Amino acid sequence: MSTVGDFDDDLDHLASELNLVAPQRTAEAPGTHRSIETWLRRLRELQGSDLLLVSGAPPVVRTSGRLVPTSELLLSPDDIVAAVTPLISSRHQDVYQRGSAVDLAFTVRGLGRFRMNYHRERGHAAAAIRALPLRIPALNDLHFTHDIGLLSTLPRGLVLVCGPTGSGKTTTVASLVAEINNRDARHILTVEDPIEYDHAHRRSLVEQIEIGADAPDFPTALRAAMRQAPDVIVVGEMRDPETMRIALTAAETGHLVLATLHATDSAAAVSRIADAFPAERQNAVRQELAMALAAVLTQTLVPTLAGALVPAAELLVVSYGARQHIRKNALQHLHQEITITRKAGSFTFEESLARLVEMGALDRSEARIRAPHAEEFDSISQPPR
Repeated sequence: MSTVGDFDDDLDHLASELNLVAPQRTAEAPGTHRSIETWLRRLRELQGSDLLLVSGAPPVVRTSGRLVPTSELLLSPDDIVAAVTPLISSRHQDVYQRGSAVDLAFTVRGLGRFRMNYHRERGHAAAAIRALPLRIPALNDLHFTHDIGLLSTLPRGLVLVCGPTGSGKTTTVASLVAEINNRDARHILTVEDPIEYDHAHRRSLVEQIEIGADAPDFPTALRAAMRQAPDVIVVGEMRDPETMRIALTAAETGHLVLATLHATDSAAAVSRIADAFPAERQNAVRQELAMALAAVLTQTLVPTLAGALVPAAELLVVSYGARQHIRKNALQHLHQEITITRKAGSFTFEESLARLVEMGALDRSEARIRAPHAEEFDSISQPPR
């Protein structure tokens, strides 16, 4: 028979195997150790980014890059199903039962809003839950090293917010929408899967369309949106050629379109869109992009010396020169275009990282490793003597 000491040793071994930080063992009230609310409260207390529920492991919180078990409980598949089922609609349950992962957002009173991916691993239920900010951050609260507020002042055109998964793209877009909403009288229409941030009507009128609940897919929602007299259209994610095509058309016809995209820099963003189309269409798509594209913001989150996460970013404000490079598919020149359009608001990853070093937020050697162009970084960030 296992003893409490044996269990503690097993848990410590599990933490070591998974690169986890062993939990502080505290008594749990009867019946609360399997409560999703208890785990979400712990997620908030630890100021974590994610709660991970996987059978055979304890509930785990990701905080400052570490994985921290929240209890001694090793979850069973039934524990996860019981915890998650109250959060999902019958529509989501049907999708899950057909074998697909489910993305949704939900609110817990007193704890705020969360985004969840409910999926299977090794045939068992599993979930990854992202904690969303308790309020939509103001642009200044995002701690960008350079001003990105100009993106909210553009009257028209396609603005791409790019980066890897978990880089804060959705939060940045939400902050830009809030900036417009608080300042301008415009009709803002968002298409999201799922809706992550609730926007109140302030100076603007904000309509939020959720895929699955309000429309079957992004293309259908966007085609309808074009007939609903919007000034600003937000595309939660450009995933497919048809969504990209409609977003380009909307930008070309006088709308401001804010969209997220998985890409590592401005050149990769243009390539990603063009390459999504058949070869015979790609040149035409580049011509459309050259006309419609207004700006490309690419961001990633980097850990500071204090353990927080802040964005390092690159911004291309599209100039005449950039449009010519896009038309000619000479995307290797877009980085240089950023460096010569600083007065318009453009800045490079290297400049962003150098400023983090100047602020004392990031070690210079770490910043240099993260810089896409190390020699350029060296030219603007000198090592201490």
